[in-house]
Amino acid sequence: MNFYIIFTAIAGLAFAQTPVPPKKLAKAAEVAAAAPAPKAAPKVESLHYNVNWPSGLTLGEADLTSSSSESGLSFSFKVDASIPGFAVTESAKSRATTEFCSTELHKEGVRGKRKLDEKTEFDPAKMKATRTTGGGGKSEISTSQCAKDALTFVQFVRRELAVGRLPAQQKVYYGGGYSVRVQFIGTQKVTIGGESAEAEKLIATIKGPTSEVTADLYFAKDATRTPVLIQVPLAMGKFSMELVR
Repeated sequence: MNFYIIFTAIAGLAFAQTPVPPKKLAKAAEVAAAAPAPKAAPKVESLHYNVNWPSGLTLGEADLTSSSSESGLSFSFKVDASIPGFAVTESAKSRATTEFCSTELHKEGVRGKRKLDEKTEFDPAKMKATRTTGGGGKSEISTSQCAKDALTFVQFVRRELAVGRLPAQQKVYYGGGYSVRVQFIGTQKVTIGGESAEAEKLIATIKGPTSEVTADLYFAKDATRTPVLIQVPLAMGKFSMELVR
């Protein structure tokens, strides 16, 4: 049941414009310069997923939300899934700068019999992160100047894909640090909600201190590269998270 780490572990629009005469452009520029700059309205996205067994049967649900404004970025992820003898109910919230540099990650929930309540605060100037737990534990982690938690990294991957780039291999934080490398495989057809669509496939390799997980990530070929499918091969088979349209 490591796939939720990957997902938490995991452009723009084109406008047709009519040419404007130079005099009108100059006049418009004067007016714009004199007027106070309007505040950008927050952009909000909410995506819902089914968490599926290898057979295709649903074993739970997950939600991924994001919002952006001039002041920064906010992301959240929630998963509620279970297999016989083991249940996962977990939520995570993160904040980042507009440059996708994490400032805070807070996660809580239940993994089987283990309760989770943990916060990580990032300090770019000191290149470190402070991790505290609900039980009073505290530790420091060395980071890069623009460290990324798992939620922020997923959104960063989307941004990079939309402009034709891939992020370099780097440490991604979800509690501890995980070395993450993504590879672009190409465009493939996937079936989402019974409908066939083209998607860009990436393979993500996530290495922790004692484990390594590989996942197949599929992003729609839309302006924001919406994540439509994640598949993770485990001992019991290939589990997946599929977008509900």
